[in-house]
Amino acid sequence: MSKLNSVKYLVVHCAATPPARDIGVAEIRAMHKQRGFNDVGYHYVIRRDGRVEKGRADSVVGAHVSGFNSVSLGICLVGGINAKGWSENNFTPKQFAALRQLLTTLKAKHTTAEILGHRDLSPDKNRDGKISRNEWMKDCPCFDVRDWWAGNPAQFQVGR
Repeated sequence: MSKLNSVKYLVVHCAATPPARDIGVAEIRAMHKQRGFNDVGYHYVIRRDGRVEKGRADSVVGAHVSGFNSVSLGICLVGGINAKGWSENNFTPKQFAALRQLLTTLKAKHTTAEILGHRDLSPDKNRDGKISRNEWMKDCPCFDVRDWWAGNPAQFQVGR
C-alpha cells in the first residue's frame, strides 16, 4: 500500500445503505475486497450509534474518491439511502456528533485540509468554478458537508 504524504482534504462519504442496516468496517472491508480493493477504502467508518471504527491507517492512501486518494482521508457515515434506494440524509444525531468530533480532531492534525463531501470532488464539467448538482457523479454523502461544518443546519434531504 502506498504512503499518504500530505492531507489536503478530509472527505465525508456515505455507505449508501438504508437506515435499518447498521454495518461497520468489517462489512465494508468485505464488500470492498469483493470489488477488488486490497482493504477497506475508508480511513474511518461512523456507525448508526455514533461509534467510530478505524479502517485504513491514516498514513496509507485510501480508496474512496478517484483522483484524490493520495491527498485525502476518507470518512464514511453508515446510511445515506432510503428504503427505495434513493439518496437521503438519514444520519443520526449521534453520527453527526461523532463526525464533528472526528473532523475537529483530524483538522487539528491537518490544519490546512479542506473539509468536504465526496460529491464536491466531482468534475466541474461546465468549468464555471462550481460543482453544481447536475455535475455530481453521485449524491454522496447526501448533505452539504461545507454548510453543515460551518454550523448551518443539515435538515434538508437530497432524495429525489
